[in-house]
Amino acid sequence: MSLLSDLVNLDLSDSTEKIIAEYIWIGGSGLDIRSKARTLSGPVSDPSELPKWNYDGSSTGQAPGKDSEVILHPQAIFRDPFRRGNNILVVCDAYTPAGEPIPTNKRHAAAKIFNHPDVAAEVPWYGIEQEYTLLQKDIKWPIGWPIGGFPGPQGPYYCGVGVDKAFGRDIVDAHYKACLYAGVNISGINGEVMPGQWEFQVGPSVGISAGDELWVARYILERITEIAGVALSFDPKPIQGDWNGAGAHTNYSTKSMRNEGGYEVIKKAIQKLEYRHEKHIAAYGEGNERRLTGRHETADINTFSWGVANRGASVRVGRDTEKEGKGYFEDRRPASNMDPYVVTSMIAETTILWKP
Repeated sequence: MSLLSDLVNLDLSDSTEKIIAEYIWIGGSGLDIRSKARTLSGPVSDPSELPKWNYDGSSTGQAPGKDSEVILHPQAIFRDPFRRGNNILVVCDAYTPAGEPIPTNKRHAAAKIFNHPDVAAEVPWYGIEQEYTLLQKDIKWPIGWPIGGFPGPQGPYYCGVGVDKAFGRDIVDAHYKACLYAGVNISGINGEVMPGQWEFQVGPSVGISAGDELWVARYILERITEIAGVALSFDPKPIQGDWNGAGAHTNYSTKSMRNEGGYEVIKKAIQKLEYRHEKHIAAYGEGNERRLTGRHETADINTFSWGVANRGASVRVGRDTEKEGKGYFEDRRPASNMDPYVVTSMIAETTILWKP
């Protein structure tokens, strides 16, 4: 008799040309990830070949019950690391039956910005550092922490090795490899300052693909923690007190910044970010005021600052960029629960399109 695991891991390519496509979208909270699967007649390599689909928006907080149909438009395809074979993950955004983007569809507005000729000409690159916390599912307390108590103070956990320093590495490595399999441009992982907290990096990715890749990487991580029986938190300050929060530092450069003389372009871009500091903060994630306190490697939420190699600033410029006179900078303000479509497109809009 077959075991459940045998059936879950069946290789369909031996018996049928049909494939399974998992359609993924963002729910009504702006952070909850939803998905459902459908059968297709054969392999697909381009989103334009995929059918649109619909779902009950009244059950995701995205439509009223009397007019609940929301339409999914496929936008990006990734290989499915769970079903493997020719099966795929499909990143979608959501529209009304009349073709209008619903209010929680942030991808549509971001794509408009990235398709602007001035933005496209600058080929904006992004590298996003996604921090997250793994929690014991029944008590919502970080894994590796004593129940009702605290571990030793921060210090040995950042990039730490050992059973008393690194908690959840099997989940982290499984996610790393699954993202590489899927085709996500994941560039690295590391343990973070607070025990039970980790980070993965996506990029460099160009334009709208940065948001697509980060969302599908989050989906894959949600699925892996589901299998492992561990809760996943993107809360920017999961534990109050003398513990680091969780961010999504966003590294950014344009063609002009990467070329000779780019450091002057970077400084002008940072000045624009300072002028629009409040607008960016408002869009950089919920609960960020609990994280951006001026402590634990953050700048105060009400004050904009920048500096070279300064991890206590709003924006950090690397030593190599300063030395070479070109490169990139890091916006350290985004919270771990930020929407990458919003953050990446807003940075491009402010630094390229906005004229003070």
